[in-house]
Amino acid sequence: MPSIDANGLSFHYESRGNEADPAILLVMGLGVQMILWPEALIESLVAQGFRVVRFDNRDVGLSTHLTHLGMPNVPVEYIRFKLGLKVRAHYTIDTMAADTAALIDALGLRRPHVVGASMGGMIAQNLAAHYPHHVGSLTSIMSTTGRRSLPQAQWRALKAVLSPAGRDIPSAIARMQHVLTTIGSLTYPAPPDYLREVCERHVRRAHDPAGGARQLVAIAASDDRSRTVARIQAPTLVLHGDEDPLVPLAAGQDTARVIQAGGGRAELSVVRGMGHDFPVPLIPDIAARIGAFCRGNEAAA
Repeated sequence: MPSIDANGLSFHYESRGNEADPAILLVMGLGVQMILWPEALIESLVAQGFRVVRFDNRDVGLSTHLTHLGMPNVPVEYIRFKLGLKVRAHYTIDTMAADTAALIDALGLRRPHVVGASMGGMIAQNLAAHYPHHVGSLTSIMSTTGRRSLPQAQWRALKAVLSPAGRDIPSAIARMQHVLTTIGSLTYPAPPDYLREVCERHVRRAHDPAGGARQLVAIAASDDRSRTVARIQAPTLVLHGDEDPLVPLAAGQDTARVIQAGGGRAELSVVRGMGHDFPVPLIPDIAARIGAFCRGNEAAA
């Protein structure tokens, strides 16, 4: 898989499908790599007639890691965030949206359909708000505006996400498996062997706890992004599970409401039995919803 320079960094990416087909750009979430997008989801979108592009964000996977910035003091910055003080971050969600806009230009994509999950949804939202001519349509999955008054993550989910990174490969794999199990669907839990294989492939491909911590602090520093989200005019699909313990369904409802209040067009699509994950039995339905929405908004793209 190739790399390309954009916004002063190098981004590792993959393109699947016919380059003449409408493009869907996938943006992944906090501390995880592009390979966490399920293969079945990508294959379904390609089969529906889309070119699918996914990439590693800054500080994860095989893209540029800003190692010289060091490990942020997450507990201290978390306290500052809870107290409403300025969080000291080296970059923000806006910075990562600028990365994505530059990547779109570098790849020569013309108004792709942008699909973001979790933190990737935040990046995609800010991209659509700040770079409207780069986005044909927006699909925001299991994401949020960051409004502080929204219901917060369940303690078990937050505790898992904030747990210390593994010091070696086996412990890092075990931690990731614990996190994904904790935040995932209760109705459709991932088979342990399947989840173990996903986590092992992910950790062995690249493992950088400091990079993930810098992304986490970037989210905190970006805080409530409601004013930015209200600027979105791209047709938007808000996909959210009703079993999400990390970013509750109310966050998805709020995202759609804020876009609508700003004069944009947003529709909320609730996936029953989905947690903060892509449950294997639900992937065909999720892919069909995304594909139908993107196809229906080809004129905008």
